[in-house]
Amino acid sequence: MTEFIQQTALVSETAAISESEVTTASAALQKQLTRDFGPIWDVKATIDTFARLEDVPLAYWPIIVQDDIHVDAAGVHLDNDGQPFALVQYSNRWTLTASHELLEMSADPFGNRLIASRSVKRGQGRVQYLVEVADPSEAPEFGYHVNGILVSDFYTPQFFDPVTSPATRYSFTGAIKKPRQVLRGGYLSWHHPPTDHWWQQRWFTGDKPVFKDLGVLQGSQGSIRAQIDRLTPMREMVEDLAPRSKVLTDSKAVREEVDQSTAARARTLKAQIDEIKSRAHG
Repeated sequence: MTEFIQQTALVSETAAISESEVTTASAALQKQLTRDFGPIWDVKATIDTFARLEDVPLAYWPIIVQDDIHVDAAGVHLDNDGQPFALVQYSNRWTLTASHELLEMSADPFGNRLIASRSVKRGQGRVQYLVEVADPSEAPEFGYHVNGILVSDFYTPQFFDPVTSPATRYSFTGAIKKPRQVLRGGYLSWHHPPTDHWWQQRWFTGDKPVFKDLGVLQGSQGSIRAQIDRLTPMREMVEDLAPRSKVLTDSKAVREEVDQSTAARARTLKAQIDEIKSRAHG
């Protein structure tokens, strides 16, 4: 049987990102998919860069970066044929957002995947969680770097375990320490079957997470994820980080280290190539 390989396209429609930046980001996202995410979630996927949306082959699911996407948060949507695509608004954290959407698209392309586990809200019993692998630890401070590029943390399937085990990894970076934990800046969504209501635990402000009753969702209003996204204002996902924020400062330092190493390697290769060509002409 032929193994399914998910194919994703990264397309920049903003002049704020150079071609070099797009291809560098794409390479980092591919490495995250192959090395980090794929083995944990049993996903095989590729991401390639295309100069224009018109160049993206039909089988690819596009991630499109624009100057203004006219919504409060980036997100994965379904086109008129029911195929997923993602919108990312350009900001100085755009690679983190692109990684977030790529991972969520990879784990749940159509936005309806549910996993049963005990509710984080006392008294609700067993509920159905929407699989959004990057939401509980989506804040920039919980991201990490691949090839010097800032990418998103994500939870593992053990995130829905019934009890905490000290030997278990609940998110890739280890930021999440126990099952169904929401970190500052993140959220978690679930369906409560006895009432048919959807709920969230959010930690957008204050010293601790709060619960939010989202009510009943309508099947005619799109995927569960699309409806949840409309009910979850996350303006921070499309806004710039403060220029002197620790996340940006750390990212700049990591990027400079990577650039120094790659530039040195390029110089060595160029010198070796010149030597080979010189000998050939000699």
